[in-house]
Amino acid sequence: MADKLTKKVPTNIITGFLGVGKTTAILNLLKQKPENENWAVLVNEFGEVGVDGAFLSEQGAMVKEVPGGCMCCVAGLPMAIGINALLAQNPDRLLIEPTGLGHPKDIIGKLLSEHYENYIELNATITLVDPRNFADVRYTENQNFRDQLALADVVVANKADLSAPADIEAFDDYVKSAEIAKLASGYVEQGQLNPEWLALPRVDRNAQFGHHHSHDDDEMPPFELEPGEKYRRKENKGQGYVSCGWVFEPNTVFPFDSLYGLFANLNAERVKAVMNTDDGMFAFNVVNQMVTVSPISLQGVESRVEVIDKELLPWDELEDILLSFITE
Repeated sequence: MADKLTKKVPTNIITGFLGVGKTTAILNLLKQKPENENWAVLVNEFGEVGVDGAFLSEQGAMVKEVPGGCMCCVAGLPMAIGINALLAQNPDRLLIEPTGLGHPKDIIGKLLSEHYENYIELNATITLVDPRNFADVRYTENQNFRDQLALADVVVANKADLSAPADIEAFDDYVKSAEIAKLASGYVEQGQLNPEWLALPRVDRNAQFGHHHSHDDDEMPPFELEPGEKYRRKENKGQGYVSCGWVFEPNTVFPFDSLYGLFANLNAERVKAVMNTDDGMFAFNVVNQMVTVSPISLQGVESRVEVIDKELLPWDELEDILLSFITE
């Protein structure tokens, strides 16, 4: 790594709870990056099926995925392996997106460790929040939610266009009452972050807790299909949430209308998918049954879908529905 890097790489953590729009925000930042720069993104997902990497690769970023919610395991290898692989490509900037259920404290500690002190220049941590969440005790009493905000150098009210005046007032009250003043704050729509925030410095801040789970296997194998395998399913649980994901071989084609109807009626907190349909390849992003669809140019890749909720859902029934959609 030392032979490859010619400078310390400016690095930012982009954090926030499930469904707040972190990936969309990073996509918008990538669209605004200088043309002569190469940016890298390390993305962590709670589920075992990596979906976000397909979105981010659309903008030409160097992307490494750490699925399974394990990036914050300081004793583990997945985060270090991902960072080292990206740094070896000598990027001009590194963006790190932890899972919405993750805790950034230990990630910050890892990036500030002796191992990376000559390679990474850790700048401001940017935390996105949906202002409407301040009225919901499921968020305000969740320690991860609170600590993501506590560790923010920049706190951003995303989805401001969907928020009521009382929601914006609650966000303003939080910013004013923050124990350590934030370097910047703002209101945005559709993740339109100000790229100037990336250059702001990091401030030492405190959070209540950090690492709180472990894995039996430090170096988790990638979740992918075996030769000749048509699809595979894998589940995950932790931090009060459960997830189930599926990967389908690249030749599998789904009917677009049926997929849209399924996702719109699926009562889950979070659904993410990149699917090969009869209308082309599309990314589906679903938060509380609100579906956003975007065409993507990737071809010949596996279809992937991930569902996250607080309750155990009827995964077998959902799998049967997905399989019934497949056209030969």
